[in-house]
Amino acid sequence: MANLFSKEVGEDLLSRGFSRRQMIRIATLLGGASAVTALNPEMGWARGDSVDRKMVAIGSNTWGVGPMAAGVAAATANFTKCNSYSPGTASADLIRTVSQIEKIPEDHITYWPGSTEGLNRILVAFCSPTRGFVQASPSFDNAKWSALFMKAPVKEVPLKADYSHDVKAMLAADPNAGVYYINNPNNPTATMTSMADIEWLVANKPAGSVVLLDEAYIHCSDDYPNNTGIHLVQQGRDVFITRTFSKIFAMAGARLGLVLGRPDLLKKLVLYNNGGPNPVASGPAIVCGTVSLMQADEIAKRRREMFEARNVTFEFLRKRRAKVLPSQANFFMLDWKDKSARDMQLAFRAHGVQIGGPRWPVWPTVSRISIGTKDDMHEFIEAFDKVMPA
Repeated sequence: MANLFSKEVGEDLLSRGFSRRQMIRIATLLGGASAVTALNPEMGWARGDSVDRKMVAIGSNTWGVGPMAAGVAAATANFTKCNSYSPGTASADLIRTVSQIEKIPEDHITYWPGSTEGLNRILVAFCSPTRGFVQASPSFDNAKWSALFMKAPVKEVPLKADYSHDVKAMLAADPNAGVYYINNPNNPTATMTSMADIEWLVANKPAGSVVLLDEAYIHCSDDYPNNTGIHLVQQGRDVFITRTFSKIFAMAGARLGLVLGRPDLLKKLVLYNNGGPNPVASGPAIVCGTVSLMQADEIAKRRREMFEARNVTFEFLRKRRAKVLPSQANFFMLDWKDKSARDMQLAFRAHGVQIGGPRWPVWPTVSRISIGTKDDMHEFIEAFDKVMPA
């Protein structure tokens, strides 16, 4: 065990009730998502939905166009410095930029090569065999599978009738949980949970636990930036906020994510690095993310274009009397009623359009469909007419 963790980390995990066998699982979890996927095939669900570049790809919730031009230019220039292990000032520049935009101190910010690294460390730091993980159902499942992998108790609570998180039921499901997870907007429903409900959970959760507020799609919501939970971090509450560069910034393949929270909370995450630095994101990814954050006009343009493409699609689907959920994200859920999501995925593939397949057992007839460019959505509409003739 000494080869896996420092003495301090080993003592921390044992004191919270982890067995040595579970500690090996935690080491695997923190060692990379690929190892966890190999041991938990459920986490590899996306492998069956790999993107065919020849198709209109609107099944993975990625952005319809590539990274921002200014970010690409900065990343390209940074490649000339990639002969060095040191990112130079790139890390400090990213932290400073996030601090200025979000109006939080720099020591409230850290970043990782993608959002999964931060999510996993939050689970390891605050969950245990006696302090579980609570999330909505259906919701984004990666954190749940990580919690199950490390043998922490997991509770899933159905969404309310309006598809928001039932925070009171979440607290009742496990009054002593370590992490209460809220995905806002929620994936896969693309619906929002009110800030009043989130604040209630933060105020009423048990001592020593945290609320993990995943805002991966917050830039896609109508009321952004007035509907984020950043004020909870500003107030020093027991809250983590995670953000990703994989959506509106179109950097899914570059791997960059943020974790925002109080310094003492962030320190718990770094503990599991055995005294070393965070797993290092690449220099080009860091500078691309930093410069992209500063492109206010481009962010507004991308939001506007996505709203327009979503509105066109929803207007068509309303005319076709399709059953869709209202969306506050760059995707939506479409219920085929008497047809399976897998059959409809295959049908659309036959017409050059790749939509999401079945992922959530509670919704076998529902497909998650991403909002691509206007041209992408016109292709979807044409394929819909062929698959589902009026």
